Amino acid sequence: MTALLVAAGGAYGVHLAYTAVALGWTGLGPGPRRVTRTRRAVSTGRLWLAQAGLEGVRPGEFVGVVLLLAVVCGLGAYALFGGLLPAAVVAAFAASFPPASYRAHRRQRRERAHDAWPRVIDEIRVLTSSAGRSIPQALFEAGRRAPDELQPALDAGHREWLLSTDFARTVDVLETLLADPTADATFETLLVAHELGGTDLGRRLTDLASDRLADVHARKDARARQAGARFARGFVLLVPLGMALAGLSVGTGRAAYTTVLGQAVVVAALGLVIACWVWAGRLMRLPETARVRGR
Repeated sequence: MTALLVAAGGAYGVHLAYTAVALGWTGLGPGPRRVTRTRRAVSTGRLWLAQAGLEGVRPGEFVGVVLLLAVVCGLGAYALFGGLLPAAVVAAFAASFPPASYRAHRRQRRERAHDAWPRVIDEIRVLTSSAGRSIPQALFEAGRRAPDELQPALDAGHREWLLSTDFARTVDVLETLLADPTADATFETLLVAHELGGTDLGRRLTDLASDRLADVHARKDARARQAGARFARGFVLLVPLGMALAGLSVGTGRAAYTTVLGQAVVVAALGLVIACWVWAGRLMRLPETARVRGR
């Protein structure tokens, strides 16, 4: 029996050593670790937060803020309207504010990074053509003078390049962290040139920089035209809130809200306000350029 146990242990040790070297498996289990759905969700949540510049915020903390805001606004709505249904509607709407704020912050970071790409692309062109830098060296040298919004991703890509010297893996890291169509086009162009070589990289980068610069000017013009409409959108929430508060001083005030008819009217009004708010946001949303990834 002892000999059988020793043989089984030795065989299992050989299995662990072989799978660790040949397949990259870790741990003492017979197969690779399975990533649970929860861990994948947490990893995705951290990536989304990092893209908005919230690297230090954990997904659990973000969810806690959402729940806290929903509870506070729900209690305020209950104190105002005296009913559970209006309070639930307001709480659900308030819970959408942190994700909406995150998306707006992420969009602003992407817009600032988007505006900087033509200059970065042109600098990469100069470094690869006139200064004789290699493509990875030119990318990270130009990245040191890029805006703060690009720095975390470029630093992570630089670390990956220094550790692996695999430019394809480096490009994967950069594209995942930046999640930007212009970045995708730039990195894929550099990757093809790095792997296949050629003498027309300068022309390609010039054309890409010109195209991105035209897109930047068009988007800036569109945002300038929307400035007044975005300011007016705030009144979709402020005016109904002011009217609801003014209603407390008219007639029976809060008591009128607590009737069956009053609750129905309040819920319908809240639904219309939320629908107008969402509809206005969709109307003013600029079209997103589709991401193009070569792999």
